[in-house]
Amino acid sequence: MDLNTVLDVRDGRRRAPWRQGDAWLGGGTYLFSEPQPHLRRLVDLSRMGWEPVLRHPDGSLEIAATCTVAQLSRYGRTLDAPAAPLFEQCCRAFLASFKIWNMATVGGNLCNALPAGPMISLTSALDGVCLLRAQDGTSRRVPAAEFVTGAGRKDLGEGELLRSVTLPAAALDRRTAFRQASLYGLGRSGALVIGTLDPRDGSLAVTVTAATVRPFRLWFALPPTRDALRAAIDTAVGGSDWYDDIHGLPRWRRHMALHLAEQVRHELTEDGVR
Repeated sequence: MDLNTVLDVRDGRRRAPWRQGDAWLGGGTYLFSEPQPHLRRLVDLSRMGWEPVLRHPDGSLEIAATCTVAQLSRYGRTLDAPAAPLFEQCCRAFLASFKIWNMATVGGNLCNALPAGPMISLTSALDGVCLLRAQDGTSRRVPAAEFVTGAGRKDLGEGELLRSVTLPAAALDRRTAFRQASLYGLGRSGALVIGTLDPRDGSLAVTVTAATVRPFRLWFALPPTRDALRAAIDTAVGGSDWYDDIHGLPRWRRHMALHLAEQVRHELTEDGVR
C-alpha cells in the first residue's frame, strides 16, 4: 500500500519536534496494510540500534520495541527457562507470512492494541513492564497488562514512544500452559489463554486475551477450583468486555475462554493429567 499522503521520512535518531501527522515506523506491517490518510511524516526506528533482546544481570529480559517476531522466536528457542516454550507459542499465534514474520515488531503489535495481538498475550502473562519515553525525554513504566486499554486503544500519549518491554526473572521461572482457539484452521485468534504457575509459592495466574477487548490477568494465591476460576473470570470480564467481530461473537468467545482457562488450570495444577 502506498502512503501517498506521507511527505517525509525522518531518521528516528535525529531529534526534531513532534508534529501533527507524525507516526513511529517500526516494521511497517500495519502502517502499509491499509490507508492512513492522516499521516504526513514517518519517524523511522529501524536504525536506532537497539539490541533485540537483552538479558540483564538480575535475570530479567528486556525486549526492544523494534525486536521482530523472527528475532524473538529465535531467542526463545535458546532461552534456558521454564517459560521458554511460551515465546514460540505466542510467536506462532501470528500465523504470519514470511514477510510479516521477519518485519513485524513486538512494539508494533503492542501499540496496535488489537485484541488478537499475541505479543500482548505474552508480555501480559509474564508480568511485562513497558518503558515509555515522551518527547521531552522523560520516561514512565506501565504494566503490559494495563498498557492496552481497549480494542485499538493504549496508554500512549501524543508522540510518546514504546522503547521496550521488560519481563522479570521470576516470571521466566514459572511453568506455563498455552491454549488458543480460532474459528478457522488458520484464522485470527478468537480466544487465547495463558496460565503460569509460580514454583516458589504455588500461586496461579490466568491471562485471557483475544476473546476480550483488553488483557485480563487473574491471580490466585492458591490454584482455584474449576467453579472458582469460572466465577472469577465472569466477575472480572463484563459483558461489554467480550470482543465482537467477524472472527467470533462475544458469546462464543466467552465460552471458549472459559473452556481454555479450565484446560490451563487442569494442566498446571495437581489434578491435571500430563
